[in-house]
Amino acid sequence: MRVLAVDPGLTRCGVGVVQGAPGGRLQIVTVGVIRTGADTPLHERLHELQVELEAVFERTRPDAVAVERMFARNDVSTIMGTAQASAVPMLAAASRGLPLGLHTPSEVKAAVTGNGRADKGQVTAMVTRILGLESAPKPADAADALALAICHHWRGAGAARRANTDGERPLAPAAAQYRAAEAAAARRSRSAAKQYREPLRSSASRDATTRGARP
Repeated sequence: MRVLAVDPGLTRCGVGVVQGAPGGRLQIVTVGVIRTGADTPLHERLHELQVELEAVFERTRPDAVAVERMFARNDVSTIMGTAQASAVPMLAAASRGLPLGLHTPSEVKAAVTGNGRADKGQVTAMVTRILGLESAPKPADAADALALAICHHWRGAGAARRANTDGERPLAPAAAQYRAAEAAAARRSRSAAKQYREPLRSSASRDATTRGARP
Protein backbone atom coordinates (compact mmCIF):
# COMPACT_ATOMS: atom_id res chain seq x y z
CA MET A 1 0.00 0.00 0.00
CA ARG A 2 1.23 3.47 -0.85
CA VAL A 3 0.44 6.46 1.40
CA LEU A 4 0.87 10.08 0.37
CA ALA A 5 1.21 12.29 3.45
CA VAL A 6 1.07 16.07 3.65
CA ASP A 7 2.37 18.29 6.44
CA PRO A 8 0.33 21.35 5.37
CA GLY A 9 1.56 24.90 5.20
CA LEU A 10 1.47 27.84 2.80
CA THR A 11 5.11 28.86 3.00
CA ARG A 12 6.43 25.28 3.26
CA CYS A 13 4.29 22.23 2.64
CA GLY A 14 5.97 18.90 3.32
CA VAL A 15 5.03 15.96 1.09
CA GLY A 16 6.16 12.38 1.59
CA VAL A 17 5.12 9.09 0.00
CA VAL A 18 5.84 5.78 1.74
CA GLN A 19 4.86 2.29 0.65
CA GLY A 20 4.86 -1.11 2.29
CA ALA A 21 2.90 -4.27 2.98
CA PRO A 22 1.33 -5.11 6.36
CA GLY A 23 4.06 -6.37 8.66
CA GLY A 24 6.74 -5.61 6.06
CA ARG A 25 9.43 -2.98 5.83
CA LEU A 26 8.38 0.50 4.80
CA GLN A 27 10.11 2.18 1.87
CA ILE A 28 10.32 5.79 0.80
CA VAL A 29 8.94 6.61 -2.63
CA THR A 30 9.52 10.35 -2.69
CA VAL A 31 9.78 13.31 -0.34
CA GLY A 32 10.00 17.05 -0.78
CA VAL A 33 8.72 20.48 0.17
CA ILE A 34 6.42 22.73 -1.86
CA ARG A 35 7.09 26.43 -1.29
CA THR A 36 5.01 29.49 -2.12
CA GLY A 37 5.99 33.12 -1.77
CA ALA A 38 4.73 35.09 1.20
CA ASP A 39 4.19 38.14 -1.04
CA THR A 40 1.97 36.20 -3.47
CA PRO A 41 -1.83 36.65 -3.15
CA LEU A 42 -3.48 33.92 -1.12
CA HIS A 43 -5.57 32.47 -3.95
CA GLU A 44 -2.48 32.21 -6.16
CA ARG A 45 -0.51 30.48 -3.40
CA LEU A 46 -3.27 27.91 -2.96
CA HIS A 47 -3.36 27.37 -6.71
CA GLU A 48 0.41 26.84 -6.83
CA LEU A 49 0.08 24.33 -4.03
CA GLN A 50 -2.73 22.55 -5.84
CA VAL A 51 -0.78 22.30 -9.10
CA GLU A 52 2.32 20.92 -7.37
CA LEU A 53 0.33 18.42 -5.28
CA GLU A 54 -1.65 17.24 -8.29
CA ALA A 55 1.64 16.47 -10.03
CA VAL A 56 2.77 14.38 -7.05
CA PHE A 57 -0.54 12.50 -7.00
CA GLU A 58 -0.29 11.72 -10.70
CA ARG A 59 3.35 10.67 -10.47
CA THR A 60 3.09 8.45 -7.38
CA ARG A 61 -0.49 7.07 -7.62
CA PRO A 62 -1.14 6.68 -3.86
CA ASP A 63 -3.70 4.30 -2.37
CA ALA A 64 -4.41 6.53 0.65
CA VAL A 65 -3.80 10.08 1.84
CA ALA A 66 -2.79 11.32 5.29
CA VAL A 67 -2.93 14.95 6.43
CA GLU A 68 -1.91 16.44 9.75
CA ARG A 69 -4.97 17.21 11.86
CA MET A 70 -5.28 20.83 12.98
CA PHE A 71 -4.94 21.73 16.64
CA ALA A 72 -5.38 24.99 18.56
CA ARG A 73 -2.62 27.59 18.42
CA ASN A 74 -2.29 31.10 19.74
CA ASP A 75 -1.17 32.46 16.36
CA VAL A 76 -4.45 32.80 14.43
CA SER A 77 -2.75 33.84 11.17
CA THR A 78 -0.59 30.71 11.21
CA ILE A 79 -3.44 28.32 11.91
CA MET A 80 -5.59 29.94 9.22
CA GLY A 81 -2.91 29.46 6.59
CA THR A 82 -2.33 25.86 7.66
CA ALA A 83 -6.07 25.14 7.59
CA GLN A 84 -6.40 26.60 4.10
CA ALA A 85 -3.43 24.54 2.87
CA SER A 86 -4.90 21.40 4.48
CA ALA A 87 -7.95 21.60 2.25
CA VAL A 88 -5.90 21.14 -0.93
CA PRO A 89 -4.75 17.52 -0.37
CA MET A 90 -8.15 16.67 1.13
CA LEU A 91 -9.90 17.78 -2.06
CA ALA A 92 -7.35 15.91 -4.16
CA ALA A 93 -8.10 12.74 -2.19
CA ALA A 94 -11.87 13.24 -2.51
CA SER A 95 -11.69 13.82 -6.26
CA ARG A 96 -9.89 10.49 -6.65
CA GLY A 97 -12.03 8.56 -4.21
CA LEU A 98 -9.04 7.86 -1.95
CA PRO A 99 -9.40 7.18 1.79
CA LEU A 100 -8.18 10.07 3.96
CA GLY A 101 -6.64 9.86 7.40
CA LEU A 102 -6.10 12.77 9.81
CA HIS A 103 -3.49 12.45 12.55
CA THR A 104 -2.48 14.95 15.25
CA PRO A 105 1.21 15.77 15.80
CA SER A 106 1.17 13.91 19.13
CA GLU A 107 -0.29 10.80 17.44
CA VAL A 108 2.45 10.92 14.82
CA LYS A 109 5.18 11.34 17.43
CA ALA A 110 3.80 8.49 19.53
CA ALA A 111 3.56 6.18 16.50
CA VAL A 112 7.09 6.89 15.28
CA THR A 113 9.04 7.32 18.51
CA GLY A 114 6.78 5.89 21.23
CA ASN A 115 6.64 9.32 22.88
CA GLY A 116 3.85 11.77 22.06
CA ARG A 117 6.04 14.65 23.27
CA ALA A 118 9.16 13.81 21.28
CA ASP A 119 11.03 16.73 19.73
CA LYS A 120 11.66 17.17 16.01
CA GLY A 121 15.18 15.80 16.28
CA GLN A 122 13.93 12.56 17.78
CA VAL A 123 11.22 12.22 15.15
CA THR A 124 13.67 12.83 12.30
CA ALA A 125 16.14 10.32 13.74
CA MET A 126 13.48 7.62 13.94
CA VAL A 127 12.16 8.37 10.43
CA THR A 128 15.71 8.01 9.09
CA ARG A 129 16.12 4.70 10.89
CA ILE A 130 12.69 3.24 10.02
CA LEU A 131 13.05 4.00 6.30
CA GLY A 132 16.73 3.00 6.18
CA LEU A 133 17.85 6.37 4.82
CA GLU A 134 21.53 7.24 4.50
CA SER A 135 20.92 10.76 5.77
CA ALA A 136 18.16 12.60 7.58
CA PRO A 137 15.48 14.15 5.35
CA LYS A 138 15.59 17.95 5.29
CA PRO A 139 14.03 20.36 5.97
CA ALA A 140 11.92 19.42 8.99
CA ASP A 141 8.71 19.69 6.97
CA ALA A 142 9.89 16.82 4.76
CA ALA A 143 10.71 14.63 7.76
CA ASP A 144 7.33 15.47 9.31
CA ALA A 145 5.53 14.36 6.14
CA LEU A 146 7.38 11.02 6.14
CA ALA A 147 6.59 10.56 9.84
CA LEU A 148 2.92 11.19 9.07
CA ALA A 149 2.98 8.55 6.31
CA ILE A 150 4.62 6.04 8.67
CA CYS A 151 2.02 6.81 11.32
CA HIS A 152 -0.81 6.20 8.86
CA HIS A 153 0.67 2.86 7.81
CA TRP A 154 1.16 1.64 11.37
CA ARG A 155 -2.01 3.01 13.00
CA GLY A 156 -4.19 1.79 10.15
CA ALA A 157 -2.59 -1.65 10.08
CA GLY A 158 -2.86 -1.98 13.86
CA ALA A 159 -6.51 -0.99 13.86
CA ALA A 160 -7.25 -3.45 11.07
CA ARG A 161 -5.52 -6.28 12.95
CA ARG A 162 -7.49 -5.49 16.10
CA ALA A 163 -10.71 -5.47 14.07
CA ASN A 164 -9.89 -8.95 12.77
CA THR A 165 -9.80 -10.27 16.34
CA ASP A 166 -13.09 -8.58 17.24
CA GLY A 167 -15.23 -10.68 14.90
CA GLU A 168 -18.15 -8.79 13.40
CA ARG A 169 -17.79 -5.60 15.44
CA PRO A 170 -17.94 -2.41 13.31
CA LEU A 171 -14.57 -1.23 12.02
CA ALA A 172 -12.99 1.84 13.58
CA PRO A 173 -12.41 4.68 11.08
CA ALA A 174 -8.66 4.02 10.90
CA ALA A 175 -9.24 0.33 10.23
CA ALA A 176 -11.89 1.05 7.60
CA GLN A 177 -9.59 3.50 5.83
CA TYR A 178 -6.73 1.03 5.87
CA ARG A 179 -8.93 -1.78 4.55
CA ALA A 180 -10.18 0.46 1.73
CA ALA A 181 -6.64 1.50 0.80
CA GLU A 182 -5.46 -2.13 0.84
CA ALA A 183 -8.30 -3.10 -1.48
CA ALA A 184 -7.45 -0.22 -3.84
CA ALA A 185 -3.79 -1.24 -3.87
CA ALA A 186 -4.74 -4.84 -4.69
CA ARG A 187 -6.99 -3.71 -7.53
CA ARG A 188 -4.26 -1.48 -8.91
CA SER A 189 -1.75 -4.35 -8.73
CA ARG A 190 -4.10 -6.73 -10.58
CA SER A 191 -4.87 -4.08 -13.19
CA ALA A 192 -1.17 -3.37 -13.79
CA ALA A 193 -0.42 -7.08 -14.11
CA LYS A 194 -3.24 -7.46 -16.64
CA GLN A 195 -1.97 -4.54 -18.69
CA TYR A 196 1.51 -6.05 -18.85
CA ARG A 197 0.31 -9.59 -19.60
CA GLU A 198 -2.14 -8.80 -22.39
CA PRO A 199 0.38 -7.28 -24.86
CA LEU A 200 2.64 -10.29 -24.33
CA ARG A 201 -0.15 -12.71 -25.18
CA SER A 202 -1.17 -10.67 -28.20
CA SER A 203 2.41 -10.50 -29.44
CA ALA A 204 2.88 -14.25 -28.99
CA SER A 205 -0.33 -14.93 -30.91
CA ARG A 206 0.79 -12.73 -33.79
CA ASP A 207 4.16 -14.48 -33.90
CA ALA A 208 2.51 -17.90 -33.91
CA THR A 209 0.19 -16.90 -36.76
CA THR A 210 3.07 -15.51 -38.78
CA ARG A 211 5.13 -18.68 -38.27
CA GLY A 212 2.19 -20.86 -39.30
CA ALA A 213 1.71 -18.88 -42.51
CA ARG A 214 5.26 -19.39 -43.70
CA PRO A 215 5.80 -22.10 -46.36
